Amino acid sequence: MKKFFLIGATLLFSLYASAQHVALKNNIIYDATATPNLGLEVGLGKKVTMDLSAGYNPFEFSNDKQAKHWLAHAGVRFWTCEKFNGTFIGVHALGGQYDVAGFKLPFDMFKKLENHRYDGYLYGGGVSIGHQWILSKRWGIEAEIGAGYARMHYDEYAKGKDMPKLRSGNHNYWGVTKASLSFIYFIH
Repeated sequence: MKKFFLIGATLLFSLYASAQHVALKNNIIYDATATPNLGLEVGLGKKVTMDLSAGYNPFEFSNDKQAKHWLAHAGVRFWTCEKFNGTFIGVHALGGQYDVAGFKLPFDMFKKLENHRYDGYLYGGGVSIGHQWILSKRWGIEAEIGAGYARMHYDEYAKGKDMPKLRSGNHNYWGVTKASLSFIYFIH
């Protein structure tokens, strides 16, 4: 399903894009979590772009730790100067699935995650602000932070292989919904 979504979105964006209005991106924050990712941004007007990014992590770590997930963002950005240069504000939607366990997160977020496993899906949206720096004709760097809401549906298990389900539930998350520091390649 997610492959069809990504392929369809890419084809849709390419209908509106000319070669001077497309950027490919890689979020190094996601890379630091061992999550391969790719982003595509397409110019829609003089100061408007559409951004699509996705990451997929199939890995299990030692000691019953895992952060398996896929997550996709789709958004529209409004630039203060010109597209692909300077500051922007945006709105985004997100969706994904997760199977995570064994991590202690800062600020006591999701306190039970250290000793439990959560398997579920999420969807939501938010607003963001960011800045893009052009390094050369083909390369750039971008930083973005976003906040918003995500509705999380999950099954909770004790940490470990083949443990019985403890319960099912929902969680309304308000907080950071997007964080990126990306290398950008402009297609000309």
